[in-house]
Amino acid sequence: MSVQLQHVSRALLRRVVDYALPPRCPGCGVIVADDHAFCLPCWQALDFLGGPACAVCAEPLELALHADSRCGACLADPPPFDRLRAGVAYGPIARALALKLKHGGRAGIARTMARLMARAVGPQEAGVLIVPVPLHRRRLWWRGYNQSALIARALAMQVGGTVAIDALRRTKRTPLLRGLGPVARRRAVSGAFAVDPSAKARVKGARILLVDDVYTTGATVVGCAKALKRAGAAEVSIACWARVVKGRDETEA
Repeated sequence: MSVQLQHVSRALLRRVVDYALPPRCPGCGVIVADDHAFCLPCWQALDFLGGPACAVCAEPLELALHADSRCGACLADPPPFDRLRAGVAYGPIARALALKLKHGGRAGIARTMARLMARAVGPQEAGVLIVPVPLHRRRLWWRGYNQSALIARALAMQVGGTVAIDALRRTKRTPLLRGLGPVARRRAVSGAFAVDPSAKARVKGARILLVDDVYTTGATVVGCAKALKRAGAAEVSIACWARVVKGRDETEA
């Protein structure tokens, strides 16, 4: 079959698939023009982070005098990670996508998230290790997949880097963090993460991009970053789909 005929065949097949299973908005489900595209109301409802922000945790600031400006929390208690970048601020549409991916079995949502996260994260060098926040094996067996690993793979396709799915492991089962306050979250994940022995040589001296779905209080990524830094990681950055912003919608984060 010639290359031209292959292109024609694929185009025809795409039309048939789109007719039978048309692309739908990831937020509300209405029919849209392309895969991973949002309808106009959902797109307008997404809260893209921009403007002055903390150079470390990306919390929006009223004023940033320089590129390394930091919020009061990061000045008072510097986190173990070097910087955080989020695709959007947490809100109704961001929450809907996170729930569809985490609990709804909608694996394709990871690619939708990664496309918007890539705008904030930017291109990565090949030597950067992209590491997902791990699930405990029991929760992984129950759910069937790790949503952060799906996002990590999709993000690597967008920005580059090398995916290291099993670099981190969760050493103890933790309760669901939804609804817990900052102190309770920190206690729940204390000592819950460790670098897998088989990955220690790769992690030592490496630049790490740690991937999670939602950043709420930071307890989970702080626990992961501590484990990575103890193993000798030179730098740990965070990439997440959505970040809870003080004063904005924090419902059920």
